[in-house]
Amino acid sequence: MKAYIFPGQGAQFPGMGKDLYEQSEQARELFEKANEILGFRITDIMFDGTEEDLKQTRVTQPAIFLHSVILAKIMGDDFKPDMVAGHSLGEFSALVAAGALAFEDGLRLVAARANAMQKACEIQPGTMAAILALDDFTVEDICKQVSDVVVPANYNCPGQLVISGTIAGIDAACEKMTAAGAKRAMKLNVGGAFHSPLMEAARVELEHAIVHTAFNQPVCPIYQNIDAKPYTDVEHIKHNLIAQLTGPVRWTQTVEHMLEDGATSFTEVGPGKVLQGLVKKVNRDVATASAAIQA
Repeated sequence: MKAYIFPGQGAQFPGMGKDLYEQSEQARELFEKANEILGFRITDIMFDGTEEDLKQTRVTQPAIFLHSVILAKIMGDDFKPDMVAGHSLGEFSALVAAGALAFEDGLRLVAARANAMQKACEIQPGTMAAILALDDFTVEDICKQVSDVVVPANYNCPGQLVISGTIAGIDAACEKMTAAGAKRAMKLNVGGAFHSPLMEAARVELEHAIVHTAFNQPVCPIYQNIDAKPYTDVEHIKHNLIAQLTGPVRWTQTVEHMLEDGATSFTEVGPGKVLQGLVKKVNRDVATASAAIQA
């Protein structure tokens, strides 16, 4: 069974998507449609911008979404998923690729999400930190010991968990994690406390947008971040998508469930190879690949 997986924020790179634009008429049409919907030429930033240009949340999230979704669309009949999943932002890409959302609606939701998250960061500053080589239970336990808001945010793979919260809370938690034997407790260069209660303002804003967007039943189950379980029911999918902004990304558990349900290969659709590396940390014997368009 073929699993297709879609990356989240951090996978962007200068020049991303340019090869798709140059090689495919369909890709060109979709990129130009995206420029119209967004109200600025995101293709100029993706193809010719600097790393710094691509780091702006209003650019990063739509850019990764576009790279992933357009690649899936121009694969045509080669894109035949038995199951899909996406890491954080990637969940939106997965939903469009699996037919649960129209391209235009998916892009509008991603743009709304990026803007809502940016605003939430300004209202309530926060940060995140990667904790390496400490078991999940210990990380969860230490988060509870800190008086400020600190929660597990990304269960990326065994021995790699990202925490999220207030700046003071993350500083305190990192000290405790190191004392408990973490190999590293490293603060990340991010603008806010994603996947934590500090994103509540963004969740409320995104909920309004999701509720007023038409969803269809996907062509295959989507394993959603909030609980790592497979869904095809539209109402459940919408509910989980709303909960995702303030809840954790259970990526380790998602990969484990996909393997239990018969996944024999994982194809990463979009920029980078981060997710393939995380899959290999869960099961190093499973086949992984990057999606490619047929020449």
